[in-house]
Amino acid sequence: MEMSQIALNQGLTFLVWATGIIVIIVGGFLVKLIFDLSKLARNLNETSILINTELKPTLNQINETLAAVNSIIKSTDRGVDNFKLAVEHAFGKTKLLTETIFGGLIKGFISAFKAFSKK
Repeated sequence: MEMSQIALNQGLTFLVWATGIIVIIVGGFLVKLIFDLSKLARNLNETSILINTELKPTLNQINETLAAVNSIIKSTDRGVDNFKLAVEHAFGKTKLLTETIFGGLIKGFISAFKAFSKK
């Protein structure tokens, strides 16, 4: 029986040593993981700082450019509206003049026709 106790003791000793080594290896991996996560957090912080310093001025410039383009478009729209009103006004007067001339011409032809048809 003493032999089986020695074998059991040796098996348990091996199991304790193997478990200890595995715990040490897993602990090493955890330390490496924590180190890499810390490095990742630092890089993310630097990236966010870089984005804030580089991207915000770019966005401000884009906003200014869009505001300038918007004002140009509004000015052009006002110019087109003014041109449209001028064309409508000109055609309105031309239409009135044409109607007057055409109406007078028709009345003249009717008067001449009546004058020649009576004879």
